[in-house]
Amino acid sequence: MGSVGTAVVTRGDGRLALGRLGALCEQIKELNSQGYEIIMVTSGAVGLGRQRLKYRRLVNSSFADLQKPQIELDGKACAAVGQNSLMALYDTLFSELDVTSAQLLVTDHDFRDKDFRRQLNETVQSLLDLRVIPIFNENDAVSTRKAPYEAFEVIVLLHPLLTVPVICILQDSSGIFWDNDSLAALLALELKADLLILLSDVAGLYSGPPNDPKSRLIHTYIKEKHQGEITFGDKSRVGRGGMTAKVKAAVNAAYAGIPVVITSGYTPEKISKVLQGERIGTLFHQDAHLLDPDNDVGAREMAVAARESSRRIQALSSQDRKKILLDIADALEANEELIKVENEADVAAAEQAGYEKPLISRLALKSGKARFVVTFLSCYSCSLSFSVPISSLANSIRVLANMEDPIGCILKRTQLADGLLLEKTSSPLGVLLIVFESRPDALVQIASLAIRSGNGLLLKGGKEAKQSNAILHKVITEAIPESVGQGLIGLVTSRDEIPDLLKLDDVIDLVIPRGSNKLVSQIKGSTKIPVLGHADGICHVYVDKSADMNMAKRIVLDAKIDYPAACNAMLSLNVRLFCYSQETLLVHQELVSTGGLNDLIVDLRTEGVTLYGGPRACSMLSLLEAQSLHHEYNSMACTVEIVDDVYAAIDHIHEHGRHVGISFQIRCIFVSLSVSLDRFTAHTDCIIAEDPDAAEVFLRQIIILCIQYQKCCFIKCGNLLRRVVAYIYSAAVFHNASTRFCDGARFGLGAEVGISTSRIHARGPVGVEGLLTTRWILRGSGQVVDGDKGVVYVHKDITLAS
Repeated sequence: MGSVGTAVVTRGDGRLALGRLGALCEQIKELNSQGYEIIMVTSGAVGLGRQRLKYRRLVNSSFADLQKPQIELDGKACAAVGQNSLMALYDTLFSELDVTSAQLLVTDHDFRDKDFRRQLNETVQSLLDLRVIPIFNENDAVSTRKAPYEAFEVIVLLHPLLTVPVICILQDSSGIFWDNDSLAALLALELKADLLILLSDVAGLYSGPPNDPKSRLIHTYIKEKHQGEITFGDKSRVGRGGMTAKVKAAVNAAYAGIPVVITSGYTPEKISKVLQGERIGTLFHQDAHLLDPDNDVGAREMAVAARESSRRIQALSSQDRKKILLDIADALEANEELIKVENEADVAAAEQAGYEKPLISRLALKSGKARFVVTFLSCYSCSLSFSVPISSLANSIRVLANMEDPIGCILKRTQLADGLLLEKTSSPLGVLLIVFESRPDALVQIASLAIRSGNGLLLKGGKEAKQSNAILHKVITEAIPESVGQGLIGLVTSRDEIPDLLKLDDVIDLVIPRGSNKLVSQIKGSTKIPVLGHADGICHVYVDKSADMNMAKRIVLDAKIDYPAACNAMLSLNVRLFCYSQETLLVHQELVSTGGLNDLIVDLRTEGVTLYGGPRACSMLSLLEAQSLHHEYNSMACTVEIVDDVYAAIDHIHEHGRHVGISFQIRCIFVSLSVSLDRFTAHTDCIIAEDPDAAEVFLRQIIILCIQYQKCCFIKCGNLLRRVVAYIYSAAVFHNASTRFCDGARFGLGAEVGISTSRIHARGPVGVEGLLTTRWILRGSGQVVDGDKGVVYVHKDITLAS
């Protein structure tokens, strides 16, 4: 349920936020329609009544009255006025959703009466049977409690599959609501709830202030362990002030036998996720010491452990690092059957959940030998259309282990002065955080690359591969010697831990998100840590009029159907065509009249490819119109468009392929114009042509650019149009070769952690070298700068031994 606390449904000035409250009611309605029986408890009446009475007093006051000190409004009167208004608001909101609500007013004294408690249960059950939402309010107008009047909400959920209700309390983390928390506990005990969920404005109970990067989220509260180490802050709307009351209520309920979860109500579907068993927020349970393993660590502890272990593995000899990889390969094969069992459970769950076949195919691992020799499957852009053999993964690790050690390589040696020698060497980055898709084989590949490059690693895989990732992580880390530590590779199990990790720019050195453009953008906008990733894998294949059509057919079909879910599959086909994993086919206009384009279309349709057209292709070929010329299908579909020539193809890619251009300026005697090409990212593009000039234009990125001045004039310098360099900033550009070759294994990198369309610091398939940086080592014999008086610089390059 996507419910929110009082801090969310009220604005900063204390007024109700109607939009948020309406969204809350919509979410309650959705749970109600799913079979849950929901009870709300709210006391926002005081705040609403105070606003109304303040307004009324202002209207009825003279100017002289307003100059006098204002007497604080009576809380009881505020409650009486606000009660009616609050219930009217709930009734209006629920009525719009075709849901009926009912009001029940209680005080703390009522619960001392056994007859009242019996009647309370009967009335609530009767309302729930009628699918009515009971809304409880503490009757503040006549209550004898002395605590401050504050807004507070409780939701009780009941479901046919549960023997007793689930209660959710929605309240702000500010203020200490002793009586309101007591009311929640009383309801939980009276209704014998299976689970009590407290939705707050923070993600759960932290070891310190939630906004402190060093604070960690406590996933399981153990009274004996945490009671003395947590200090609660003062009352604050955005702080931890109200957490004292929530924790006290949670502890009391938990030790009375009712499990409690404190979590954030700011994000949607939190309640549903808790009910599904996801590790969200802070759990309070009477057997918490059995549920919380000793090795349960927070985000910072996990990252720090990875950094410490990375330093230890860097200190090992090359042979010792190689042995770790070989031991991991042996461990994978030794545990093949166990891995297979866990993987089959993930596949079965995905099939039952109705996931698409391509995702299920990526999930599957299998035992036995590979159908062909693989150096290393691409983790990012390319995948295979069949399940991945575990033996193939093990052999790939052995290939990686036998490659030249990349750590500490001398890249350049320079003699600065007599007795002063400078070396530029390769060095690990430090700690990597990689968020990857539901492909368990990717975990193996990424972990192997991290070990080979001497980096610490934090992994967050897709939830669909949860069991597979867990067993693979266990097998791999158990093969790492104690001298390095299993903390070298940490496995993040909950998406809720990602925001905490993204705050750790003092520990984590690089984030690599593998997934949708939305995921990459979200992560880039949420962290100060450098992010290496790609956006959409839009690949173009341009078929020039000079192309060998037999060759063109082979390349176009391979680019699209070899593995359509790969990001290096062709998305678009132009008569002059650019392609990586072909999504767009661009075709030269002359191929329409010669029949070459028709042959391509027939072959693609014969293979089951659904074709969509750009504006010109739709009008000339009667194709379905593509919704967008910038679309990554990841399926048996692609876009076809017709272009005039290679320059038009380049323009199409600039406009729709998310390419980056350059900013340049053209000057002549009379006019100066600035032109800036859009800054985008690009994956892989291909030209199929026998004309070497057309190929060079495409590959070398030289075009004649005519800049239109006003509507009809062109800028000239003498009689010559200016020739300008316009960059097709693809990570890879091919001539007469399938875009499917853009892969770390096929490039001979041994493995790849992904394909980057970034400019810094690696582009294209990212192998071991992309996970390294450089450092400088200077060897001297007592030299000092001293204003450069005693140093004669020679800056002589020293040839490195081969």
